[in-house]
Amino acid sequence: MSKYTTGEVAKLCGVTVRTVQYYDTRGILVPTELSEGGRRLYTQDDLRRMKVICFLREVGLSIDTIGKLLAEEHPEAVIALLLEQQTEAVRQELAQSREKLDKLETLRRELQGVESFSVESIGDIAYTMANRSKLKKVHLTMLLTGIPVTALQWAGILLWIFKGMWWMFVLWAVVAIPWGILISRYYYRSVAYICPQCHAMFRPAFREMFFASHTPKTRRLTCTSCGHRGFCVETWGGDRK
Repeated sequence: MSKYTTGEVAKLCGVTVRTVQYYDTRGILVPTELSEGGRRLYTQDDLRRMKVICFLREVGLSIDTIGKLLAEEHPEAVIALLLEQQTEAVRQELAQSREKLDKLETLRRELQGVESFSVESIGDIAYTMANRSKLKKVHLTMLLTGIPVTALQWAGILLWIFKGMWWMFVLWAVVAIPWGILISRYYYRSVAYICPQCHAMFRPAFREMFFASHTPKTRRLTCTSCGHRGFCVETWGGDRK
């Protein structure tokens, strides 16, 4: 049977000699025998045990936990359960790290479009990012409710052209007008705008907002706080009265 010295075990497991010695003092990797000169000698089973210890340490288990597990007569089932729990914990950490990375990447992209870098501009971006999901929900609601109305419109147009059935188009108008009023009010009450000049968040008059020129993320408005007129950033504003 092969015998290994402390240095050989350390080399095969990718750790230091001090680590192997430390595990001996903790009682979780006691050498099978000692040489005549008092040197620690480890067997193949000891080496496998050391590799298991190193693996458990790499996945985050403490020395005390490993010692208690290996002291059991059949530790395999407990180790498997702990590894499953540790795997789930690592998955959650990865998900959180990805979320943080996404936020950092978004913040970096947003800052590239800011002419004057300031604490206030970061605050504006942070607020917009934090409420982006709520704003997406508003846009999604408008889209999903608008699809059947648009489908009814095209059906009415086509039936009028090819079949002479004008009543379907009238039905669309009867549905579309109330829908347009309701969805416009819903949109108006759900959004607000951030002024790039004074960084105040405001809600303009409905008429100004409705007729203002806009891009997917901005609208040309007059700030109610400082009077600046220009493109203001759209954000969630449903919590404003």
